[in-house]
Amino acid sequence: MFKKEDEQQNNPFKEENFNKETEAEETVQDTEDTQDEPGNKEDSDNNTEKLQAELDSLNNKYLRLAADFDNFRKRQMTERESLLKYGAEDTLKKIITVLDTFERARKSVADMQECDKIKESYEVGLKQLYDTLDKIGLKKIEAKGEEFDPNLHEAVMQTPTNDYPANTVIDELQTGYKLFDKVLRPTFVNVATEGENNTSSGDTNE
Repeated sequence: MFKKEDEQQNNPFKEENFNKETEAEETVQDTEDTQDEPGNKEDSDNNTEKLQAELDSLNNKYLRLAADFDNFRKRQMTERESLLKYGAEDTLKKIITVLDTFERARKSVADMQECDKIKESYEVGLKQLYDTLDKIGLKKIEAKGEEFDPNLHEAVMQTPTNDYPANTVIDELQTGYKLFDKVLRPTFVNVATEGENNTSSGDTNE
């Protein structure tokens, strides 16, 4: 037979025994929680890496977008400056045909002595027109006496001569014009080529 003292000692509901069992359960739970900590830390590291990768991706997209916008802004500024600078191109192309008429009229009265006052008035008006157009940006392309430049001149004639070095413009047949640094129309010119006497004299010296 069990003694009453043993029964009380083995009673699971006795406060002392209940506290022991509770402590044991808490110890087991703490052990399990401790075992789970490395896994939680690894998950946290993975989440951090994912967030960092997303941040880097967003930052790269922002940098590309900012660069694209900056390039767009620069293109817009360049186009705007070009429009402001060359906006009068079509108008000036029409005006230079009027200048051609002025130039022809001046040549037609150049030898008329009795028209001195007319020529003087004409020269004043033409100079005023040229000065006004010069302020807008229209420039005459000087050619006579210059070396032929295909970017500025268009050779419509070639004349063998010993009076000018070869490839020199000896006459302007139609004036050319530029709008600032842009050629609106090249100057039509007569270009000197090497004369026959130079070739023959060279053969004689040999």
